[in-house]
Amino acid sequence: MEGALLQEMKIGTIALILVLTIFSGLSDAQGFVHAANVWDGGKIVWTELLKSALGFLGGIFLYWVVIKFLQEVRIASPELQTLGWFSVTIVGVALSSGKFWHWQTIDKLIGLCVLLGVCWLLLRIKA
Repeated sequence: MEGALLQEMKIGTIALILVLTIFSGLSDAQGFVHAANVWDGGKIVWTELLKSALGFLGGIFLYWVVIKFLQEVRIASPELQTLGWFSVTIVGVALSSGKFWHWQTIDKLIGLCVLLGVCWLLLRIKA
């Protein structure tokens, strides 16, 4: 009985890690998307700066919370901790900008291969 409860707690923690990582990455993606519009003709666009700052602020706060739960399941290396966040953030930027849907199929496949390649390297370097 005790083992089943422990297993349930681990599954709950992993589910929480996934959800918080998605929200963290998507929040940071919004920070990056709005950061691209902070300057217009050499002049600062305060609304874009504020949206960008709020995205990054929310993203880093959630990331810090995720780190706590990652450490609970014994994932302590920065490489592995960053992997999920990076993946969600880069996909979030691609999707949020709206330009991804206009990419040619080959470009989408290459983008996926690059993302998988970065994940591969992060995992292999840690191994």
